[in-house]
Amino acid sequence: MTSLQSRLEPALAGRYSIARELGEGGMAVVFLAHDLRHDREVALKVLRPEVSAEIGAERFLLEIKLAAGLTHPHILPVFDSGEAEGLLFYVMPSMEGRSLRERIERERQLSLSEALRITREVASALDYAHRHHVVHRDIKPENILLHEGAAMVADFGIGKVLSTTGRSLTQTGLAIGTPAYMSPEQSAGEMTTDGRSDLYSLGCVLYEMLTGEPPFTGVSAQAIIAKRFLSPIPKVRTTRDVPEAVDAAVSRALARTPVDRYPTAAEFAEVLRGIAMNTGTGAQRSAGEAHRAAAKAIAVLPFKNMSADPENEYFADGMTEEIINALGKLPGIHVASRTSSFAFKGKEVDVREIGEKLGVTTVLEGSVRKVGNRIRLTAQLINVESGYHLWNETYDRQLEDVFAVQDDISRAIVEALTLRLGGEQAQVVAPTKNLEAYTLYLKGRFFFAKLSEPALRRSLDLFQQALLQDPALARAYAGIADAWCNLADDWVAPDDAYPRAKGAAERALQREPELAEAMTSLGKVLGWHEWKFRDAEAQLARAVSVAPNYAEAHYVHGTLLPCVGRLHDAIDTMRKALVLDPLSIHYSEWLARFLLYDRDFDAAIAQGERTMEMDEICHRVHHYIGAAYVAKGDAATALTWFRRGQSLERAPRAWDAYIVRALAALGQRDEADAILARLEDESRRQYLRGEVIATAYAAVNDFDKAFACLERAYQERSAGLLYLKLDPGYEPLRRDSRYDELVKRIGLT
Repeated sequence: MTSLQSRLEPALAGRYSIARELGEGGMAVVFLAHDLRHDREVALKVLRPEVSAEIGAERFLLEIKLAAGLTHPHILPVFDSGEAEGLLFYVMPSMEGRSLRERIERERQLSLSEALRITREVASALDYAHRHHVVHRDIKPENILLHEGAAMVADFGIGKVLSTTGRSLTQTGLAIGTPAYMSPEQSAGEMTTDGRSDLYSLGCVLYEMLTGEPPFTGVSAQAIIAKRFLSPIPKVRTTRDVPEAVDAAVSRALARTPVDRYPTAAEFAEVLRGIAMNTGTGAQRSAGEAHRAAAKAIAVLPFKNMSADPENEYFADGMTEEIINALGKLPGIHVASRTSSFAFKGKEVDVREIGEKLGVTTVLEGSVRKVGNRIRLTAQLINVESGYHLWNETYDRQLEDVFAVQDDISRAIVEALTLRLGGEQAQVVAPTKNLEAYTLYLKGRFFFAKLSEPALRRSLDLFQQALLQDPALARAYAGIADAWCNLADDWVAPDDAYPRAKGAAERALQREPELAEAMTSLGKVLGWHEWKFRDAEAQLARAVSVAPNYAEAHYVHGTLLPCVGRLHDAIDTMRKALVLDPLSIHYSEWLARFLLYDRDFDAAIAQGERTMEMDEICHRVHHYIGAAYVAKGDAATALTWFRRGQSLERAPRAWDAYIVRALAALGQRDEADAILARLEDESRRQYLRGEVIATAYAAVNDFDKAFACLERAYQERSAGLLYLKLDPGYEPLRRDSRYDELVKRIGLT
């Protein structure tokens, strides 16, 4: 056991169990550890004592928090960070033995197609980070990890925090950065480097993947840096026969002056993509290379309805969703969730763009024609990078064979992706033998996905009709539970909606005990309404284990973790849901909400703005952004956001309370009082969320009415009360003894 390990172990006891050292560098040591809370292997990276002392905890944790906010398929996530016994550390997924450095050492030169693909994936990660104002500053093969063949960039944030203390650390004998990959401006000690510095480093990495060595070498760091300023930019074609376009791209990336390089990482990636397509490198891979790059992440795009009757769209959508669910249960396959896949419905989008946005390397698309009791389903599996078809098939079957078709498609995909799955492959099991019941169920899911109050109520009616045809159809009960959970709080009083949801979920599980959708709905009721947080957590953990690709289970689990004092874990879990469903507006807005509760107001605003890039009419995110501005003391900007949010059609009237909070902060009491009077009058005639209105009364210092509203919300078991300890809107009430009493009654940790 090293002295560093013996120093860490007692400080991290109860959180991490350190197994052994994985490696070390000039700045840090990496240990393989076990995350006791989440029962998973992780890599725990600890900065050396002298580095930790020089940097300081506050600066380090600030930069790591910014890095942890990056959510991208090619960025290695940060699970945790902190200080232990004066040592600074952060925690990442365990990726032992999979760095690009090890691959270069093993193969020396990579194939042109692989080198271009890895570079494009890293460039994609960098472009995302740069757009979010984060520069890596230490791109090198050691920080590029290979997971299932895909590149993932590690150590965002570390380069910046080290560079800010570079001079004093250098005086202690520690070198900052990696000379073989540092840009000229970074080598010169400039503090205002931007994303183009990362592009220079990435150019060095691409050069090394193609030639087997960095573009500039020397006996010392000073010699390498000198060559970078004095020697001509080396050509790849001097040592290897590659297309001239490759040499030109590398040379531009290695330009000494930033303005002469590619302006963005996205432009660099697009140039490399064009080279790959024009030179046919995607088609010239060896069998071994093709296997290494085999796609194990897939998006199932909405099947096109080719029926003469446009109302058969529900059947095409339903078939798509069923295939997503079937693939999601297979080990070894990452399946993009329904929300993200359906974002491309009806749009002509290049499969490469879909792959980039969803983090997948294969896409399944097709069409469905339903005529009477017959269906014709065509499907094709496409490699995102090359555009080539890996597999295609047409099925002409009786409608009774619909489940066999789903099973055939999932098996064909597994074979096409050359996956070796442990144990027997999961089979598509027919949920019912009654086709009328199944058809009504698919129609119910079609309306449920619209998530408006009328559509949700229509889905309830269709699920009930399905049960009249087949009372044993577990999925219809699960659909009813889902619908009532979505109607609760905003449109239906929770003490009316949630008991209905619980009854339906329990009936579903009686008929199909491993149905993850029903487990998740039951977890919602136990946690959001009955406030049995431990029971809910156990139910949701089971749902995640049964269906690890089911993003909704991860999301619901995340919503309950703050109730047991685990807000940071909740943020991590919400990011996990977003990885599974990267275009989910709902999960994205919840991440913004939890960042607001973590009092990271700038990050909450940034996440909210990212959400609005996907959907400008998401009313909730307007309010979370506005609440962050209120907390920052900018009530005028907050008021603008609140008014915009409340102008949207789907915004609940109770959320006018947010406008009151901004008006009160601006001293505009007349308008604030008028809104409160109207809300009070409306609450006598219809359900309005009491805990939301309570924040408005708190803002005008009417604590008696605020607690009356909270008491009403408590009696109705409104889910918003779960965040009573975290929401900044309740801050004025926390000095009142009634607040502590309510927290205890809810059972919040």
